[in-house]
Amino acid sequence: MPILEVENVSLQFGGVKALDDVSYHLEKGEIFSLIGPNGAGKTSMLNCISGLYKPTAGSIRFNGKEILGMKPYKRTSLGIARAFQNIALFEHMSVLDNLKLGRHVKMKAGIFTGGLYWGGAEKEEVVHRQSVEEVIEFLEMQEIRHTPVGTLPYGLKKRVEVGRALALEPELILLDEPMAGMNSAEKEDMARFILDMHELNGITVFLIEHDMGVIMDLSDKIAVLDFGKRIGFGTPEEIQKNPEVIKAYLGEQEVTT
Repeated sequence: MPILEVENVSLQFGGVKALDDVSYHLEKGEIFSLIGPNGAGKTSMLNCISGLYKPTAGSIRFNGKEILGMKPYKRTSLGIARAFQNIALFEHMSVLDNLKLGRHVKMKAGIFTGGLYWGGAEKEEVVHRQSVEEVIEFLEMQEIRHTPVGTLPYGLKKRVEVGRALALEPELILLDEPMAGMNSAEKEDMARFILDMHELNGITVFLIEHDMGVIMDLSDKIAVLDFGKRIGFGTPEEIQKNPEVIKAYLGEQEVTT
């Protein structure tokens, strides 16, 4: 069973169709990329999956379960986490505290045990802190753990944004342009982290990115949107040879190089 099934999803704002009868699926454990020109509907699709938008029509299933109608936090509890294109961190707080906030949805202790910090709540706090420490080590952020996020360079802020999503221990992570605005060295680091979360941790990765070199190197499958419609779906090799995709987005030079 695919981990994510998007079937005939449409999204309309007044007279504008942001998504038009889009279908594709993700297999568990793969890196899947959604590409297309600016305004093609890529972020709108992530908003539909994460629960920020409600599609006009269609179905979205996670591990076979229909998730349309669920609140965003319910989808998170099922195993879906998201890092945003526009950084949405608490800049006055440290890296450590931002990641700890990402664990709150997993807290199970009640108001009394949580408030008094007794018994189960104390044990739970230890477990959550260990998970956060593992994310800090995984993303190589040990030296900035106590640094206020607002003082960090842009590339490290993007890393913290991804780290907060990873702190939720997701089965599926949605990454909206995680390399936007980065230099080549920062992109190489992020590509390595994406491969490691996929290969070492078994996380299914849903990636939106404009760097076609990165997309073609990392992706197992790719879907292509143009004006809200799906115009291609397949392996990187199939996408590079798709005439409609070449005309709308890749260009002749991308295919022949």
